[in-house]
Amino acid sequence: MDVIKEIIQNSALGPYSNWSKGVVISLFTSIVFTLVSMLIMLVITAPQNIQFGY
Repeated sequence: MDVIKEIIQNSALGPYSNWSKGVVISLFTSIVFTLVSMLIMLVITAPQNIQFGY
């Protein structure tokens, strides 16, 4: 946990308030979670939906 705090403190988010840091981190986390879930759904459903042909 100390490493994460130090990385955030030395990043561009360092001078902002804790509220702003929380909003940015939660937005980033939600984007990453959405992308990972989309990738999982694509891998699961791709054999049935993707067809190659002319």
